[in-house]
Amino acid sequence: MNETVTISKAEYERLCTVEEDFEDLQAALAVETRIAAGADELVPARIADRLIDGEPPLRVWREYRGLSQSALARATGVNRVQIVEIEGGWNTGSVRTLRRLADALGISVDDLVPA
Repeated sequence: MNETVTISKAEYERLCTVEEDFEDLQAALAVETRIAAGADELVPARIADRLIDGEPPLRVWREYRGLSQSALARATGVNRVQIVEIEGGWNTGSVRTLRRLADALGISVDDLVPA
């Protein structure tokens, strides 16, 4: 047997807002949990702004991690000239190369692909 309850539109809208707030809170707690576990990190707004503005992702992440092109080349075995070419947009790099760079920078390959 179906039972129904009638509430005012204002009460319905209030309950919808409460539900949305609860979902937002759950999402925020999930992010905090991933950050605490080391699975995610907070990125400063200045870094996000540079990426949004279209700067080469490899350069932005490399500089954020405090690495020179030479240091990144040594850490990954990728030729420094290739790093220069990827940062300059003259070369996209192979998936294998991007994986090595991403691993050294502690990011995903997706983070190195320009928007």
